[in-house]
Amino acid sequence: MALNPLFFRKTLVAGTGLFLCVFLIVHLSANCILLLPEDIAREMYNAYSTTLRESPLIKIVAYVLYLSIILHVLYALLITIRNRKAKPQQYVANNASENSSWASRNMGILGSLILIFIVIHLVNFWARIKLGFGEEVALDVNGNKDVYAVTYGLFQNIYYVLFYTIMSIPLAFHLFHGFKSGFKTLGFYHKKGLTILAKIALIYALIMGIGFGIIPFVVYFK
Repeated sequence: MALNPLFFRKTLVAGTGLFLCVFLIVHLSANCILLLPEDIAREMYNAYSTTLRESPLIKIVAYVLYLSIILHVLYALLITIRNRKAKPQQYVANNASENSSWASRNMGILGSLILIFIVIHLVNFWARIKLGFGEEVALDVNGNKDVYAVTYGLFQNIYYVLFYTIMSIPLAFHLFHGFKSGFKTLGFYHKKGLTILAKIALIYALIMGIGFGIIPFVVYFK
């Protein structure tokens, strides 16, 4: 039996999206190191960053992560384009708000904002630390690249702080809907379970949104 292309695309978007949700938990946990006193935070954060760059296993996970981001964006875009073509005309009476949430109707916009954020984030960190673009990154007393200093320096710029904090809002909305819809796309339709899932999705989205949004401010005033 031939595989339905739309089903394949939705399944791929759901699977990669849930994988990225797991990654965000790990990423936010690591960022929480920045909240510790500087003498502790610098050593721990730099050692953690070195492990990410040099561990063979983590490198494999990183490639899976990059591929997941690309596939998630690509196939989400294809689904959005297909849905728009399937509904070319706007109805006079549109009761979409009664049948779906604001986040679900605007996942394309939210996803685009997050993609912009990811690109800027990669330019500021990944490209500089891993690829050597821009100003050379100094070493700390243990011989690790001082990623803590790079992060701290970036978040001394109030414009970057505001940008990162504001972008955490569309992130939270995107995660709230994406977390729920991802499980449903993969076949989770237990009636009571969906109610619990919605609550978990809300808690998860709030933690991610508030966490990624508030840490830059804490570092700025640290």
